[in-house]
Amino acid sequence: MPPGDLRDLLADGVIAGVGGIVVFLPQILILFFFIGLLEQTGYMARAAFLMDRWMSRVGLDGKSFIPLLGSYACAIPGIMATRTIESARDRLATILVAPLMTCSARLPVYLLLIAAIVPGERVPVLTKVGLMFTLFALGTGAAFGFAKLFKGTLLRGEQPMMILELPKYHLPSLRSVALHMLERASLFLRKAGTVILAISIVLWALTTFPRVPGATPAEQVAHSYAGQIGQAIEPVIKPLGFDWQIGVGLITSFAAREVFVSSMAVIFNVDENQEDATVPLRQALLAARWPDGRPLFTPLVCFTLMVFYVFALQCVSTIVVVRRETGSWKWPLFQLAYMTTTAWVVCFAVRQVGLLLGFA
Repeated sequence: MPPGDLRDLLADGVIAGVGGIVVFLPQILILFFFIGLLEQTGYMARAAFLMDRWMSRVGLDGKSFIPLLGSYACAIPGIMATRTIESARDRLATILVAPLMTCSARLPVYLLLIAAIVPGERVPVLTKVGLMFTLFALGTGAAFGFAKLFKGTLLRGEQPMMILELPKYHLPSLRSVALHMLERASLFLRKAGTVILAISIVLWALTTFPRVPGATPAEQVAHSYAGQIGQAIEPVIKPLGFDWQIGVGLITSFAAREVFVSSMAVIFNVDENQEDATVPLRQALLAARWPDGRPLFTPLVCFTLMVFYVFALQCVSTIVVVRRETGSWKWPLFQLAYMTTTAWVVCFAVRQVGLLLGFA
């Protein structure tokens, strides 16, 4: 197609937006393949039984273990897997905390920011591993903490005894497992795809218009509606050490968290297609400055930004699936509100403590 808005819409809006969601389909199929095997062999009930004692300490049912474990790959199949939980309160509590588990979409953001904090040529690999482990532990701890909070307040009720029939171990039926996988894949594509497509087009329009003739990609983003929104929300995120450029990344990453990386590449005019693009992007982040000349991506800002992604619900597809699973907009909006508020408060506290300790 000749260059123009239609080609950009199809390539950067439709294909990139829907592709950013469909890319998780293999993970979902793999997850449900193994879940199907566990169910078919009779082990699923035993796993839930074994974990019930530990999960009950935070008010959850043992059957919540598998959905939360699956959410490490992606919260969407984890939320869909909560259908095996009979208790409505336990199922809702599991849905509300599932996005706090560190999904694979966060990893590109973490890897980029860790590379900016601790350059590989100066710092042992174990330091990076420890930092990544800290982020995983923070998300997991927050999930269990909020589960206990919700089961003691909003979703208070008697903890039902978990009664399970433990079937005999037997060989799985691969046909049943395959049908289970196809059913879940169809639900995922049908429920998430249409709304994601519409929102991806909206996000593309926000970063594309109004057009600035002769502008570089970074200048285009700065003058776009998304850039204007980023500048409008800067007073809200500035106490966290973020500027409008980071704000644009936060806005665009609602489509998918890893979009933050590509957004930073556009804003700081880094060619994503060149070999080993992470290195020049890391260098571009380290070279970024506030208008007064102060460094933008200091170690404290990078760590604070990672903490923000630990707690914030930066995933529109998860919001859509929660709406479908709960049958109401009340719970996904509540989920968005409590996670975003928590992210801001925790990041503000992290920044203040860091400044008191002398970190820039």
